[in-house]
Amino acid sequence: MAERDMNISDVSGGSALLQGVERGYVIFGIVAILVLLVAPFVIYPVFVMKVMCFALFALAFNLLLGYGGLLSFGHAAYYGSAAYITAHTVKEWGLTPELGLILGALTGAFLGLVFGWLAIRQAGIYFAMVTLAFAQMIYFFALQAPFTGGEDGIQAVPRGELFGVISLRPDLTLYYFILVIFLFGFYVVFRTVHSPFGQVLKAIRENEQRAISLGYRTDHYKLATFVLSATLSGLAGAATVFVFQLASLTYVHWQTSGEVVLMSLLGGMGTLLGPIVGAILVVTLQTYLAPFGAWITIILGAIFVVCVLTFREGIVGVVQKYLKKPL
Repeated sequence: MAERDMNISDVSGGSALLQGVERGYVIFGIVAILVLLVAPFVIYPVFVMKVMCFALFALAFNLLLGYGGLLSFGHAAYYGSAAYITAHTVKEWGLTPELGLILGALTGAFLGLVFGWLAIRQAGIYFAMVTLAFAQMIYFFALQAPFTGGEDGIQAVPRGELFGVISLRPDLTLYYFILVIFLFGFYVVFRTVHSPFGQVLKAIRENEQRAISLGYRTDHYKLATFVLSATLSGLAGAATVFVFQLASLTYVHWQTSGEVVLMSLLGGMGTLLGPIVGAILVVTLQTYLAPFGAWITIILGAIFVVCVLTFREGIVGVVQKYLKKPL
């Protein structure tokens, strides 16, 4: 009887703890949304929109690395390819922004399915090198393809009218459109991580052989995660097109893949807020250190080395360890 009472107490205690964590997420979410709603009246809207696009990109990448344990060096392929498709279809075909955005996300999903199906057959450094090779193929295709504009990219992409009614030309209107996209992407990642699928994904990351022994088809889970990550990366790339009205060759460059790795590691991989904090840090440094030119890369590299040596868990990882609460 005592053992039974103890078990009931443990369950009720765990349930109370879970409810407390969920309540904390709700409160934090409300505060964060309120801050984002008023942000364009305090900070330059284009800067915040850039942060949100890269934060979504980093969230997508972190879903693959932080929760799936798969290090990709070629995520710029999905981000940049989606940007090109969205820019071309909106400018040349006259599609509305929402259709261009959907096509961009589908482009990321398609490439993620094809490349992921081939890449997950490898593991460790071989997986990383295969993803980098695929990304380089996309880069050289974008450099040579007639519709991408080569080194000039696709410029002067019209922002258009959402659903043919709401004009996205004003920065403030576009800001709230990008905010909705970012919140949607964050919600998808949040629900994925806190679902049974996410729990199995973490188990695969920790011990894949044990997950296989329990009957899970790990390759299916890894491929599904890869496709979802590529889709959200494509969504981020498509959204970036409307912010800068440009699809540039830099979007598919290997350096963009490196930047998203940097964001995830600096912020704290395997955490929900880590990629967002990392994106804010990197984009802010790139913006305010722009006068230093090529020295930005060296400065970011030095910051990365210091962070890795001092706190390997990342900024949010250290805070999470101190608070003893998942972030």
